[in-house]
Amino acid sequence: MIRWFMFVDVVPNGRSASAVLLRESYREGSKVRKRTLANLSKLPAPVVEGLRVLLQGGAAIARPEEVFEIQRSLPHGHVAAVIGMMRKLDLPRLLSRTVSRERDLALALIASRIIAPGSKLATARALSPETAGSSLGRVLDLGVIEEREIYAALDWLGEQQDRIERSLARRHLKNGALVLYDISSSYVEGRCCELARHGYSRDRRPDRLQIVYGLLCDRDGRPIAVEVFEGDVGDPSTLSVQISKLKQRFGLKHVVLVGDRGMITSARIREDLQPAGLDWITTLRAPQIQALTESGPLQLSLFDERNLAEITAPDYPGERLIVCRNPELARERARKRDELLAATERDLSRIVPMSADATRRRGARPRSGWRSAP
Repeated sequence: MIRWFMFVDVVPNGRSASAVLLRESYREGSKVRKRTLANLSKLPAPVVEGLRVLLQGGAAIARPEEVFEIQRSLPHGHVAAVIGMMRKLDLPRLLSRTVSRERDLALALIASRIIAPGSKLATARALSPETAGSSLGRVLDLGVIEEREIYAALDWLGEQQDRIERSLARRHLKNGALVLYDISSSYVEGRCCELARHGYSRDRRPDRLQIVYGLLCDRDGRPIAVEVFEGDVGDPSTLSVQISKLKQRFGLKHVVLVGDRGMITSARIREDLQPAGLDWITTLRAPQIQALTESGPLQLSLFDERNLAEITAPDYPGERLIVCRNPELARERARKRDELLAATERDLSRIVPMSADATRRRGARPRSGWRSAP
């Protein structure tokens, strides 16, 4: 009995292109033989592949639409990028070494803040299978999500905060490192937040209650720890809490704290930083700079050849004072000054004719020119 079947065979041809052949294989007794039926090398690759599928018992189709029906398509590219980076940073393990529903929901909340920020209710809807706005819920295999689970995940994440911050400090901080600290604020809706107060609104919403939060970062700006304060707290009063956190919770004996002039004041240096044995980098206020200029240590001739210089002053014993001139800032201030002068002259040019006309109507002799105090 002779049994045969056809197949597509690719035969290497040295440095030339491989030969694509339609062959027939058959058996004669105990021997297997094959013979070439056609040379398919000139045919396009999709045609050859379709023929291969047919010979293997499949069905070749002209268009995918003939056998597939697209019922729903979820955006996925940005989700893959964010989840991939979170895993590269080992964020899931940082949150918890144990896989849990709360950890997956916390990861989804973090990713949602990057992909599509919204309220907790909107986030729950965007993650649920029926109302999904992306593939995030499917990638994390969250299934059906209830709103209460979102808030439960936030409570769980709050319980992990201390451990997470200590892990971040071990990763990115060491003795002698620069630590950046600053605060900001956000207004809140409702009246159920126990920390909400009326204070200096950076959102320009003085009509709303707000909270203040302070953020510690390493020298590259990576967040290490965050803490929320009452909305009416002053910037300098939050510094002592951060010093205790660095010294006690993170076990750092010596770091250099970097903050703005409203944060690291002379009082905070004297009462908090120096007793803790920490160094600092901050800026002087305008009156302090003016005093240095008048007393002599700071002279404009320092900037004749360079924009950066180091000086000493008796009012700041043991401290390094770095003075710099920013030419870009100088140009910007000059531009604003010229614009203000031009705007003033335009306004005055409209006032002069009006004043002259009013004087004539009263019968008085108009004055010429303007007089101002020196």
